Amino acid sequence: MRPRTWVLLLAALFAALQLANVSGRDTPDSRNYLSYALGLRGDSKREAALTTIEHYCAGKAAIAHRDQTVHVVRFHRPDPAPAVLAGCRAKEWREVEKRLAAGRTAGHTVPFASERFMRIFEARPGYPVFLVPFVTVLGATWGLWAAGVTVAAGGGVLVFLILRTLSVPLPLALTGQALYYVLPCGAIAMRPMTEGLLMALTLAAVWGCALVLQGRRAGPALIAGALAALFTVKHSQALFLGVCLAGAGALVAVARRREGRAPGRDVAVIAGLGLGAAVGTLALAKLLGHPSASESVQDLLADHFTRPDRADPWPEFLQLSRNFWLEWLRRQLWEPLFLAALGAGLWGALRRPTFGAFLIAAAATGVLTQAGHPDIHIWGGRLIALAWLLPVVGVPLLLEHLLRAQVSLPAQGHSDRAHSLR
Repeated sequence: MRPRTWVLLLAALFAALQLANVSGRDTPDSRNYLSYALGLRGDSKREAALTTIEHYCAGKAAIAHRDQTVHVVRFHRPDPAPAVLAGCRAKEWREVEKRLAAGRTAGHTVPFASERFMRIFEARPGYPVFLVPFVTVLGATWGLWAAGVTVAAGGGVLVFLILRTLSVPLPLALTGQALYYVLPCGAIAMRPMTEGLLMALTLAAVWGCALVLQGRRAGPALIAGALAALFTVKHSQALFLGVCLAGAGALVAVARRREGRAPGRDVAVIAGLGLGAAVGTLALAKLLGHPSASESVQDLLADHFTRPDRADPWPEFLQLSRNFWLEWLRRQLWEPLFLAALGAGLWGALRRPTFGAFLIAAAATGVLTQAGHPDIHIWGGRLIALAWLLPVVGVPLLLEHLLRAQVSLPAQGHSDRAHSLR
């Protein structure tokens, strides 16, 4: 079969597997993104609240039903779903009605929480804009599911394109796509949250880096477009990625100079785009009044602004961070899959030192995101999900290196790359 067929088959298989969990993926933050999308399509606050609450509570009821069917003591008891659904509706409407009655009708999101907390989500229009066509055509439940499948499957395709741009043989490029689906990044991308879109856009920027290093003209535009889109989805990711790409470019330039070589225009272009994105993000975020780093720390320590602000939050934040990383490391050593995957990905990335530097930089944004939110209770390690991009792309590069040392793999020439998706 043609490469394109294999890519589509893998994506279709992943989509089919996701039918096992159409509902019940939501987090409390999912309500904010869904209501934002409904507001963008023209729903009133009450209409958006009705659709969002029904979807969110139906998901909680479905989880309660599934949990009880396998509970060793309560599996034979009456279905708890109706009671969970009614209780959830009452709780959500009580909070929303109270805030709507107080005049909280500004902005795009339904006031599920304090105005100060909701400002965080008002500054992230990119993901709700992405959701609008899906929830408009398919409704809330199937629309969110289809949006998740689209962005998650697209992330795997981007991994394939990155590896083929680097002339990795077809089977190994497909391996990278499959790794994206089966490792935790696939499940995280399906969550109705920003992480799936963040990973896809970050992969688009990494693909742009690969194109620039291959001398392709489309590379700079792809990097710039991905960084601009990241600003609308979550501006901190645009800042982190810009800083990391600029730093990686500087390191590559220094290494080349030590070897007696010129830094190269390709590296300068990537580093320049990263630096421009970092500076532009800081300036535009300040101009638009987006929440600052200190506001994010207060949100964390004050439990989403439900408690009084800390007078001096940074010492507490540093203490919490130290405790977090010690506990995080203890848990990782207990089940070292993530650390082993990162090690293998790093080994593979270093087989392509220049590209590898930018791949490592992109993956490092996951660590930075987690460092900004040292909360051990956040589900499934979703904040550090971007770090999984290192093994997803790096392991196929490592396998290529190891296989070439054992057997003679066919070289992937320019013409083969040009027709790799036909």
